[in-house]
Amino acid sequence: MCLILSQPTVPAFAQEAAAGPEADASSKLIGAGMAFGLAALGAGIGLGFVGAAGLAAISDNPKMQSRVFIIVGMVESIAIYGIVMMFIILGQ
Repeated sequence: MCLILSQPTVPAFAQEAAAGPEADASSKLIGAGMAFGLAALGAGIGLGFVGAAGLAAISDNPKMQSRVFIIVGMVESIAIYGIVMMFIILGQ
């Protein structure tokens, strides 16, 4: 700890903004990552709620199993849409 604090400080200079294909590529990667990450996060949260309610419904009435699976599939489609959007963003 003392070694870190005893080091002389050197001023840091900011880099100029990258203008060109590097900035465009990094923006695409960030956008694609956010598209898939947020879609997966939303699908995970939704699946938690739907799964808990679906198990409760199935325990009360086992005939509801097929309907619960359809609803779970609808929630999972959100993550698939996120993957599709990621590929669309990266393909441009």
